[in-house]
Amino acid sequence: MSVERLDDATIRLHGICPIEDAEPLLQCLMATPEAVVDWSDCDAAHTAVVQILLAAKPRLRGPPRGAFLRDVVVPLLVRPGE
Repeated sequence: MSVERLDDATIRLHGICPIEDAEPLLQCLMATPEAVVDWSDCDAAHTAVVQILLAAKPRLRGPPRGAFLRDVVVPLLVRPGE
């Protein structure tokens, strides 16, 4: 699994996050909406994972390692004032 809760304040995405990671990511974000998502080791993510990030707009620690995520998805996730 490419989603793991490191502690109460950090959710880590790493490697390639397949569709199976969408539900665990959603559960982690619902349980701790203030958590930071560290995706600095994330190479790629299924569209379902990206949709959850777009909907939840969590604070992110990164940038992600994957070029598509970095170049296309990150601009969509930037919160005003960041």
